[in-house]
Amino acid sequence: MPDDIKSASDLSGVLKQQLGEDGLKDDSAHREFMSQDIWAKGETAAFVAAPTTLEEMQTAVRAAHERGISLNPRGGGYSYTKGYTPDRDNVGILDMSKLNQVVEVNTEDMYVTVQAGVTWAQLYEALKPHGVRTPFWGPLSGIGSTIGGGLSQNNAFFGAGKYGTTGESLLSISVVLADGTLVRTGTGGTKNGKPFWRYYGPDLTGLFCGDAGALGYKAEATFRLIPLPKAEETASFEFGSRDACAKAMEQMMREDIACEIFGFDPNLTKVRMARASLVSDAKALTNVMKSQGSLLKGLREGAKVALAGRGFMDKVDYSLHVCVEGRSAAGVKEDIQVLKDIVAQLGGKEIENSIPKIIRANPFGPMNNILGPQGERWVPIHGIVPTSEGPDTWAEIEAGFEAMADELDKHDILTGFLITSLGTTGYLIEPVFLWPEEVWPIHEHTVGDEWMKKIKRHEANPDATVVVEKARQVVLDVFSKRGGAHFQIGRTYPYKEGREDATWKLVEAIKKAVDEKGIVNPGSLGLG
Repeated sequence: MPDDIKSASDLSGVLKQQLGEDGLKDDSAHREFMSQDIWAKGETAAFVAAPTTLEEMQTAVRAAHERGISLNPRGGGYSYTKGYTPDRDNVGILDMSKLNQVVEVNTEDMYVTVQAGVTWAQLYEALKPHGVRTPFWGPLSGIGSTIGGGLSQNNAFFGAGKYGTTGESLLSISVVLADGTLVRTGTGGTKNGKPFWRYYGPDLTGLFCGDAGALGYKAEATFRLIPLPKAEETASFEFGSRDACAKAMEQMMREDIACEIFGFDPNLTKVRMARASLVSDAKALTNVMKSQGSLLKGLREGAKVALAGRGFMDKVDYSLHVCVEGRSAAGVKEDIQVLKDIVAQLGGKEIENSIPKIIRANPFGPMNNILGPQGERWVPIHGIVPTSEGPDTWAEIEAGFEAMADELDKHDILTGFLITSLGTTGYLIEPVFLWPEEVWPIHEHTVGDEWMKKIKRHEANPDATVVVEKARQVVLDVFSKRGGAHFQIGRTYPYKEGREDATWKLVEAIKKAVDEKGIVNPGSLGLG
């Protein structure tokens, strides 16, 4: 037996003794499941270790380091860029889902500390009774996406229009390095200190944000808190052209008003409306009514959503949706009017705001959207460009898809676009693809048995998937040409290829300093 296989087997046995039967799983079905994401299957992990305490986590990492065995950290499992999937044999998965405790809610000093396996939905619900939240407060997938994954990959959505991405709300992070050493950053790493401040000397906290899990294993994170808004308002708009919609978001971003700005092209709008009726989910409608602050307003807004149903979007070409928060209803109304004026100047018009209203009232819904309404496979890919380049970048990507129209049509591949804002400087464009293809255990697990019963199952369709891969490359090429940025770098986005030589040498030096053996999620970020 080769030494590396022997070592992996030995490590599995050691960890089973240290973590218990529930903490170490090596059955083939579980290992295969944990080694795939919603886009790709990796090499099957040698074992899956799931620590329940920080001490167990350190023990597992230290034992792997002593034997030279690689560990890939896995959070909620929603990657579509091979963020944690093994790209070689004899790699273990470090399952962070059981490290899921809210450690401290400090409303005097306005910070919260959580373990890395806490989900964004869990964090939001834990903070709500205290009347506070984090500035950025989670992706749309927050029902299962974890804090650790969000820090490794970065996230967009709730609060991102105003406060930026995950890392911009972060104060301190606790990381287990390759050899099991625990490092705390910011004032969290100060003797006798609290994790209340990030910038004390070099910004070590930022070092572990967006690292694709390549520099260490996130254990705990501390975020700053803000009061829940006293008032909020949503609005939706339609445009007759892509360019007008894209330009409207560009201008809205510069105003620095909206907490969220997001838009859809006609294809993605149709998919969203086909997934489920806006009124079929009684809970969603009830939450809309509850969120309005008064019984009368709740009844009125609930009735508007119910009457709108799905039909109000049937003839909409391009749509844009916004949410504004503030300390008073009057202030929020004034800010909303600024956005409405931008829309009017570009020839858009206001439509029923059911979509942002429901999303806000039900922020972390079920993950049924990782499959299409007819059971199609779904996968996104994205990039971020400067605010002024957003409209032209969207047009260039769409032109690339038009050049592939015959191939896409031949294989029944649908493309769509989501656009959203990241502060005043980051214009995010996320093309998505839906096509008939078989589903994997990770899809079935994510959407659940009830939803799987309602949708069609497709046969394996590798020829279509090859075309999807080709179209994804079109997107990557456009962003590469424009010097764009990405989240979820994983093993998909060309991080190494786009770095200046001096910059890449520094990244390599940092990797060597924290992970000399190169065993922390090897292959991610282009390292190892």
